[in-house]
Amino acid sequence: MDSLEIKELQSQHDIMDAFPVMKQLRTHLDAETYLELVLEAKEKDSYKLVALMDQEEIVAVIGFKPMITLYYGRFVWVCDLVTHTNKRSMGYGEKLLTYVHKWAKDNNYESVALSSGLQRTDAHRFYEEKMDYDKVSFVFKSSIK
Repeated sequence: MDSLEIKELQSQHDIMDAFPVMKQLRTHLDAETYLELVLEAKEKDSYKLVALMDQEEIVAVIGFKPMITLYYGRFVWVCDLVTHTNKRSMGYGEKLLTYVHKWAKDNNYESVALSSGLQRTDAHRFYEEKMDYDKVSFVFKSSIK
């Protein structure tokens, strides 16, 4: 694992290089919509997209943003975390979440939070058992028509 590098993706080219991995989590997005949303989130929400590279290949991606709410206070919200299907269970997700925890601490945020789809039981086990996250709420969504 000495060949691993964590890199914040800034350019449109780098952001697009992460699309094949991100698409494994965000299957509803096409490349154009993905790029538009990432660029807008970076501009308006201080969203950061970070890749874990293994010998120049993107093997995992995490997207996060700093937030402030009355419930959580100053915290970092993990919007997206995905490891390439062929590279799972190799510690890559842990490395990226640890990176976000360090970023949060270095920038004076108090906690890190995320949501995870109900069907993602392996991810839930990872968050609770490996990363020591607490299950604190359900997330509800209503589409505006």
